Amino acid sequence: MDKVRKPKNIFIEGAISPEKIAQSIANHSSKTEIGGHSIFLGQVRADQKENGAVIGIEYSAYAEMALEKAFEIREAIFEKYPLTCMHIYHSLGEVKTGELCLFVFTSSKHRKAAMDACEELVERIKAELPVWGKEILDSDEHVWKVNT
Repeated sequence: MDKVRKPKNIFIEGAISPEKIAQSIANHSSKTEIGGHSIFLGQVRADQKENGAVIGIEYSAYAEMALEKAFEIREAIFEKYPLTCMHIYHSLGEVKTGELCLFVFTSSKHRKAAMDACEELVERIKAELPVWGKEILDSDEHVWKVNT
């Protein structure tokens, strides 16, 4: 019988800590059928804008819609790739430059599936998830971020 997957809360208030990432990796050491993991970490950059330097990003989302979309993306990626595990964590609220705002972690028996799935997952999250970032500039201005 197939395991029924349920939507999970992917949101974390504030930055994603290195300890959370380390614990997530450690939690998989008992899953000995896994042969490869692929991890993507999104970090807030200190971009220089016309009106100042970015010192942080304030993330917001239409949470219910975003969680439904994340679940839809998860299911499509699970269908396409032979994965053992998949985890998505995205920040909400303020994240300072140098801190982590996105953590995507895929696992599979073989590395290629984990790497390909992770890359596609990140691209789909950036393109499809209703999450918005307002860049906080050192000039006290706030401007909507445009994903590139």
